[in-house]
Amino acid sequence: MTPDDFAPLQEADKETLYVPPQKLRERGWQQMKHNKLALWGLGIVIIMTVMALFGPLLAPYSYADQDLTMANAWPGPDHWFGTDSLGRDLFVRVLYGARISLSIGLVASLINVCIGVLYGGFAALSGGRTDRIMMHIVDVLYSIPMLLYVILLMVVFKPGLINIYLALGIAYWLNMARIVRGQILSLKQQDYVMAARSCGSSTWQILRRHMIPNCVGPIIVTLTLSIPDAIFTEAFLSFIGLGVSAPMASWGVLASEGINSMRSFPFQLLFPALALCLTMLGFMFLGDGLRDALDPQNDKEGGR
Repeated sequence: MTPDDFAPLQEADKETLYVPPQKLRERGWQQMKHNKLALWGLGIVIIMTVMALFGPLLAPYSYADQDLTMANAWPGPDHWFGTDSLGRDLFVRVLYGARISLSIGLVASLINVCIGVLYGGFAALSGGRTDRIMMHIVDVLYSIPMLLYVILLMVVFKPGLINIYLALGIAYWLNMARIVRGQILSLKQQDYVMAARSCGSSTWQILRRHMIPNCVGPIIVTLTLSIPDAIFTEAFLSFIGLGVSAPMASWGVLASEGINSMRSFPFQLLFPALALCLTMLGFMFLGDGLRDALDPQNDKEGGR
C-alpha cells in the first residue's frame, strides 16, 4: 500500500459513487416490471375498471330493458353474451355487475383500511393492558368464520347495496389490524419514535407522522388482496339472496339466475362466472406482485 491509495476523492469521483435513494413508488415499479403475472393482473384490473365505468354508458341497451321476444337468445352480433329469460342483454348486465362488484370491493377495502390501521396502530402504541384487551377482542371476532359473520350482519341489516358496504367493511378489518399491529410493534422501539415521544408528541401524532408511513407497503398489499375476498363474498351473498336486489345485477345475482337454466342455456352462467374469476385472479396476481415489489429484502437490482 502506498500513500496514493489514501488520496482524497475528487468531486467527479464523489458524483460517480453517489447513488440517490429510490422512492418506494419507483422501486416498486422497477420490481413490478420483472413480474409478468403482476402486469397481467394489473392489465385485467384496469380493463375491468374501464369497462365497468364506461361500458354501460356506451351500450345501446340498459341493464333493465326487457324484450320477451328475444328471451334466452344465444350470443350473436346483436347480443354479444346473449340474453336472459326476460330478454335483457347479458353483456350490459355483466358490465353493470362489474360496476357493483368492483365498487363493493373498493369501498369495503377502504373501510377495512380505516378501521384496521387505526385499531391495530393504537393497540400497538398503547401497549400493556390496553393492547391485550383490544387484541383479545380481535381474537374473539377472528374465531368466528368470516362468512358466517357477514351473513349474520346482512340478516340484521337486510339486503341492499349500502348494507353490503357496511357489513363487509365491519367484518374485514381484523386481518388488517393484526398486520398493522405486528409492523408497529417492530418499529415502536426505533430511535425516531423515542425522539418523538421525548419531544412531547402524542400517540396519534406518532401514529400519523411516523408509524403509518413506514407501514405503507404491507397496508397496500393487504388492501389489494382483500378486494377479491370482498368481491367473492358479495357474489356469494347475492347468489343466496342476501345481496343486492333485483333488477340490480351483480355477478352473484347473474350467476344465481343463470344456474337455473344451466343445462339449456349455459352461457347465462358462463359469462358472469368468467368475469368474476378473471377479476379475482387479476387482483390476486397484482397483490402477489406488490408483495414482492414492496419487500425491501427482495431486490432484483441488487441480485437476489
